[in-house]
Amino acid sequence: MATMRAMILEAPGRPLRAVDGWPRPAPGRGQVLVRVHACGVCRTDLHVVDGELAEPKLPLVPGHEIVGTVEAAGPGVNEARIGERVGIPWLGHTCGRCGYCRGGRENLCSGARFTGYQLDGGYAEYAVADERYCFAVPDRFSDEAAAPLLCAGLIGCRALRMAGEGRRLGLYGFGAAAHIAAQVARHRGQEVYAFTRPGDVAGQQFARSLGAVWAGGSDMAPPRPLDAAIIFAPVGALVPAALAATGKGGTVVCAGIHMSDIPAFPYRFLWEERMVRSVANLTRRDGEEFMAIAADIPVKTTTTAYRLEQANQALDDLREGRLEGAAVLIP
Repeated sequence: MATMRAMILEAPGRPLRAVDGWPRPAPGRGQVLVRVHACGVCRTDLHVVDGELAEPKLPLVPGHEIVGTVEAAGPGVNEARIGERVGIPWLGHTCGRCGYCRGGRENLCSGARFTGYQLDGGYAEYAVADERYCFAVPDRFSDEAAAPLLCAGLIGCRALRMAGEGRRLGLYGFGAAAHIAAQVARHRGQEVYAFTRPGDVAGQQFARSLGAVWAGGSDMAPPRPLDAAIIFAPVGALVPAALAATGKGGTVVCAGIHMSDIPAFPYRFLWEERMVRSVANLTRRDGEEFMAIAADIPVKTTTTAYRLEQANQALDDLREGRLEGAAVLIP
């Protein structure tokens, strides 16, 4: 049996275990085998590893911001894909038959399965994936630079669409997703107001370097009312804070898959036609459109590279807010 190196989650709340002889997967019908060149470390990975997302596949290879090369094709896949560089995102499979799938909202499919959660992901030398959910990666991006685009970029871009095109946009939590979303927003002509952890001077400087017109702690009010806000940090208390910072008719978008409980807040924060909505996963259309936009701008990702065996360190650096931009594992 062919084997590979992989980082394995055996139980939530425990560190990943490095394994040298993990079985290398083989592609089934409709699947491709991808040699992993880079895999981003996403906050959703933390939610899986820390047990905040229930019932992951166990044992599990985490990771869903995967960039690699197709090395083999399963039955039903055009062998012309062999040799193609692809990106593998969070959404790994859908039924293709339900009303959501048929209506272009496959992100809401009840039969959806997710990479690095219910399907083995990219914290390894190889991964298999449904070839329908493998996106072409523009040549202008290196493997390391492209990895964060597969979730931080895709979800950030979907959140931007839901936030609308108002002039003043607030971004709460200035990490991997926000540092990409800020560049897209600036490209669209929007003003970016960045909210970091209180006292995070370095994070605020980073936001300004990417064109934010104002940066401050999440406990601060912006100098003028926002037209919309996107919350990337998994902190429910930021919802009433963002509503209070948003003007009449504004929208607050919750962009994470997990968030702590939202505390009670006065109705006056919601009144005057303010709206709160969430982002759920992504669609193939999101992937295709965002990759083209990212290449056109072009988006510049800020990354810190780690060896595969340093995955626990990368997760801890993300957990403790020690990263600027995104962490990427390089097998």
